Amino acid sequence: MPASRVTKRWTVVVGAILIQLSLGAIYAWSVFTPTLRDSGWSKVQTQIVFSVGLGTFALVMVYAGRRLNVFGPRRLAMWGGITLGAGYLIASLGSGTNFWFVLLGVGLVGGAGIGLAYVVPIAVGMRWFPDHKGMITGAAVAGFGFGALGWVKLGGSWGSLIEDLGIDTTFVIYGLAFAALVLLGSRVMVMPPDGWLPQGFVPPTASGEGGENFAPKEMLRTPQFHLMSITFAVSAGAGLMAIGLMKLYPVEALVDNGFADARASAIAGTAMAVFFSLANGVGRLAWGTISDMLGRKNSVVVMAASQGVLLFLFIPMAGSEWLLYLGAALIGFNFGGNFALFPALTADEFGNDAVGQNYPWVFLSYGAGGIVFPILGGWMGDSGNFPMAFAICAAACLVGAAATAAVFPPNHAEATRPFSVQGFVHNAHVFDHDKARAGT
Repeated sequence: MPASRVTKRWTVVVGAILIQLSLGAIYAWSVFTPTLRDSGWSKVQTQIVFSVGLGTFALVMVYAGRRLNVFGPRRLAMWGGITLGAGYLIASLGSGTNFWFVLLGVGLVGGAGIGLAYVVPIAVGMRWFPDHKGMITGAAVAGFGFGALGWVKLGGSWGSLIEDLGIDTTFVIYGLAFAALVLLGSRVMVMPPDGWLPQGFVPPTASGEGGENFAPKEMLRTPQFHLMSITFAVSAGAGLMAIGLMKLYPVEALVDNGFADARASAIAGTAMAVFFSLANGVGRLAWGTISDMLGRKNSVVVMAASQGVLLFLFIPMAGSEWLLYLGAALIGFNFGGNFALFPALTADEFGNDAVGQNYPWVFLSYGAGGIVFPILGGWMGDSGNFPMAFAICAAACLVGAAATAAVFPPNHAEATRPFSVQGFVHNAHVFDHDKARAGT
């Protein structure tokens, strides 16, 4: 491989991280919720803004995937950055605490900006690194997790922006910073030349390895798509609920165990801003690399099942300082894995070259989970029953692990006819028979 090409593909990784640092703004939402609660917002209102942002993010991402080849990755990322920045400027109006301005700015406009830009680093990265799909996907989305840590700490204990300058000015600063970082990263978001491959890499030809490309309408007819979507919805949705409640629930649990209000708030803030956020970024890198060795399907099953167990255990852990830190880190680690594993699993199942168009449809399940589970958590929190919310999410993750365990490589024949359980079971038996004959 020419040295210039090696340099080019690693430059793409740097650009991807810069973009994702800004897009991770949605996970920094919890730094604003205490101030908004003090201004009169209910817990449900704080979760509505968060959920609308996630839902808009997922819906707009489908549009972005369809327009990726029309606009080009660089232009699509640029518009995403500008839109995201504009959303936070809108949120600053009305003193930064007006529910409708914040809902419009952070939820709708900001969520749309994230959706426009998010698919770009993933699609571009996989085209430059078809030989390390899990690793590059993890690296491309790691900034999304690490970015939350920086924005939370800048707004809180490190920068004290909200306390010193006010929430409205903080929204303005964040909007300008988000737009600048995405615009900078977008400059290197270009696809490799047609036919380019890494030296020594032989492109796969079999389905299940990324060699057979499915159009979105074909993918939507397969049971694999629906099973993967179930797992993504519950696994990501449970983590998103944990993000929204990582300040609120532990504070209550710690106070009930004798901690002073100020101390409990500081501990819960550290759990979210440091342990969860840092582990979220590490999990994206680690699970992506693990999946290159363990396999994408096996990795998703292990991740979802262990997340279910951890969410059950988190209920008693939330009231103890060091157990809270441990629980937040482990849940964040698994949560981050979703965003490394599902793009790569989508590429494996439905084609490497089609991932930019197909993954946004899979990602819709993230939006669904992001609407249902955080609002569930806020509603149950207002009724004084945070533990039940975590228990429901834990059970859902175990169901999700079972759903992905049933996934097998699709074929175009099943994508051209309506889905039926009988046909799905028959194809599964054929796949297992073929594996046995091949000795795998």
